[in-house]
Amino acid sequence: MSVLHPDLLIADVTGALPVRVVGGDQALSGAEAAWAVANDFTGKAGQFLLLPGADGAPVGALFGAGDRFEPLSARALSAKLPAGLWRLDGVEGEAASQAALAFALGAYRFDRYKSWPASGARLAVPGVDVQPLLDIAAACALTREMVDTPAADMGPLQIETIAREIAESAGAAITVITGDALLEENYPSVHAVGRAAVPHRAPRVIEIGWNLDQTDLPLVALVGKGVVFDTGGLDLKPAAGMRNMKKDMGGSAHVLGLARLITQAGLPVRLVVLVAAVENAVSGDAFRPGDVLHTRKGLTIEVGNTDAEGRLILADVLTRAAEHQPDLTLDFATLTGAARMALGPELPPLYTDDEALAADMLSAAAAVGDPLWRMPLWPGYKPALEAEIADLRNDPAAWAQAGSVTAALFLQKFAPETGAWAHMDIFAWNPRARPGWPEGGEAQGLRASFEMLKRRFAA
Repeated sequence: MSVLHPDLLIADVTGALPVRVVGGDQALSGAEAAWAVANDFTGKAGQFLLLPGADGAPVGALFGAGDRFEPLSARALSAKLPAGLWRLDGVEGEAASQAALAFALGAYRFDRYKSWPASGARLAVPGVDVQPLLDIAAACALTREMVDTPAADMGPLQIETIAREIAESAGAAITVITGDALLEENYPSVHAVGRAAVPHRAPRVIEIGWNLDQTDLPLVALVGKGVVFDTGGLDLKPAAGMRNMKKDMGGSAHVLGLARLITQAGLPVRLVVLVAAVENAVSGDAFRPGDVLHTRKGLTIEVGNTDAEGRLILADVLTRAAEHQPDLTLDFATLTGAARMALGPELPPLYTDDEALAADMLSAAAAVGDPLWRMPLWPGYKPALEAEIADLRNDPAAWAQAGSVTAALFLQKFAPETGAWAHMDIFAWNPRARPGWPEGGEAQGLRASFEMLKRRFAA
């Protein structure tokens, strides 16, 4: 999967061309000023201008900062700079580190199916430890590439393969339960949702365990939704709604990327990663509206809509996470369109009833520029989950309206009761292309979660 250029960020500035950050009270002079005027460059935030030499080849560049340089704006630079080695002039300390990470995040390109993959710009950042930044950028690139890869090439088996690679590199244990064995091992909802797929895309539960023998360490559980393609099941989606459903495994991609970061950083925690990887397909064996599904926890669920399948598979793996008695549980899922109606594609909802965790997550999100917005687990909507012939329904009653909230309330019934739990209803997608943010897969809440974990647990 995705590997960033090993020299994308380096400390040696030898031969690097300068990128001068212009804004605020800074003024240009001489030929640079004349060139800027001729090209209507005023230093407005995000503006970019190459500086040509006598032979026409670039000798530097100008980058607009507006009133104040925001290091995260450097994400756009990797898309705008031509291939070669560059350096940011006048940016030092923590700002240089943040700008370098932003540059690395912006360097992601999904070129797996391109005949001529593009070669990009590289950045020299003296005095900065670049390896942790590259690790973060690589984890986000892995997440994004998994989401970008078409479902034909990113099925349950491929998710399992990536999980095995991560586990092997970390020296972690991994178990995978596949197909009808899910019934024997008591994952009935995962089996029900995924059983309609062809045999080589059979449903599976993937579990990674790292540092589990070090019982003095806190235990962190990561749970991810891995629906590799969502047709909607028998409640079939329209064509427009199905077009990007390769991204419905975005939760699994996020927890695998985050797991790789945690193990690479050697955080002093025990780690359990749980992914339910299924295809919500249509066949004669597909689960039906009106079916009652059993769950690992023992609760029954009346299926009102087969397109609300993510919460069904998460019910089983959240229950499995609870069996480990974690101190902290984070789940990621591309769960509801209602989340996008509420907050749009760039601001994922965060749900937790733990005030300290909410504060820590939001503080970390602000610090690293990976936004989250806390939403309420409003108890008044719990009756919308009540079913006529089962313990729960997967399609909350229409009167509640708040689809993202009711989905979170559904998951809360299965979430571990030991420690704190947070749920992120991510979009995992950039719907519009702009420099540094190509249209396609996006990592959301991953960097915020890693920063929170470092603050809580790093030695």
